[in-house]
Amino acid sequence: MTYDLSGKSVAFLLTDGFEDSELTAPWQAVTAAGAAAVLVSPAGGSVTGKNGHTQSVDQPVGESDADAFDALVLPGGVVNADHMRMDADSVDFTRAFFEQHKPVGVICHGAWVMIEADVVRGRELTSYPSLRTDLVNAGAEWVDEEVVVDAGLVSSRTPDDLPAFCDKLIEEIDEGEHADQTA
Repeated sequence: MTYDLSGKSVAFLLTDGFEDSELTAPWQAVTAAGAAAVLVSPAGGSVTGKNGHTQSVDQPVGESDADAFDALVLPGGVVNADHMRMDADSVDFTRAFFEQHKPVGVICHGAWVMIEADVVRGRELTSYPSLRTDLVNAGAEWVDEEVVVDAGLVSSRTPDDLPAFCDKLIEEIDEGEHADQTA
């Protein structure tokens, strides 16, 4: 199925140490569908992935507002995710998407910032397997599947799952707000 995301804006929240393909593949998917992709970060200037992909930061997270976006994508990467969960602005920015019922896509270790934002309780999702205990302890129902969709929350485990993740991400962004997508 083909979706037209023209006029929609998608925030990608990350910092240095992200998993390169977990930024580049969803970025390419949403822009190919017509959406504007915006890199939001606590870092200034540019960010560099663990495999060397460098990309310019469009907006500092401390100056960004979830109201300006239609969806959020949280790429993984251990270093990226660990820094993101320790950044209060990033945690608040993430929580705001859930409060506004907007679609969120998360892959691999990206779920750490969602745990910190206290938005996984009662939600079904997947992640890199090592996050299972963290997610269960935070009240989530963790499953081992390539992609899980729960009321606007799209989650996947690893870069191997990116094709399914991108397809479902586009679909959920096209659907728009989800009443059950709450903080």
